[in-house]
Order: sequence, then structure tokens, then C-alpha cells
Amino acid sequence: MADHNELGRKGEKLACNFLRKKGYEILATNYRFEKTEIDIICRYNKTLVFVEVKTRSGQEYGEPEESVEVKKQQKLVRAAENFVQTNDMIGEVRFDVIAVIIQDNREKIKHIKDAFYPYQE
Repeated sequence: MADHNELGRKGEKLACNFLRKKGYEILATNYRFEKTEIDIICRYNKTLVFVEVKTRSGQEYGEPEESVEVKKQQKLVRAAENFVQTNDMIGEVRFDVIAVIIQDNREKIKHIKDAFYPYQE
């Protein structure tokens, strides 16, 4: 497996552990719809939360969360709609981003709640 894939998987595992400690219930990981993958789907109280995890080994290219651009957001929203319909889910929905930086054997996790809102097309 390529180094960047291993880094991404490690970041997703850290994000899952982070969310569990905060009281989130993990419902699914790596949910795929068409060519889009939602890294983590969880529930917090009555809110269904779709989480995109971005992991980097440094900040040379900016903050990890900056790479979740509008096109990616739209794809995530479509995949989330599929998950909701397929699983007959009801309730509030939120889109979060968890930015993970792993550098010099240190881990920095930033949780951005309501990182973006679904766009009307």
C-alpha cells in the first residue's frame, strides 16, 4: 500500500477513536456510493454526522481541511443522501471535517463541525 494510503487510514482510525471518546456512535466507515467514499458516518445525539477525514504529514501545502473543495462537498452530499435513503434514516444531518496532521510522531486533530452545508443545485 502506498505511503499516502497508509497515512490516510491511520488518520481515519485516529478520527474514529477521537469521535468515540467524544460520545459519537460510529455507524459506518468507508461508505461508498458511485465513485465517492464517506470516511465516517456516525450519530451524535439525534444528529446523523457525515465526516470527511483529511490527513497530512505536515502543513507545507496548507491546512488539510482546505482540500475539501465544493466539488468534493457536492459528491459527499449525494453519497450522504444515498446512505439516508438506503438505510431509511430520519433526523438532522451535519457534515463535518476532521483534519489530522501526523508529524514527528505527534498527532494533531482538528474537528470542524458544520464544515459545509448541502448546496441547492
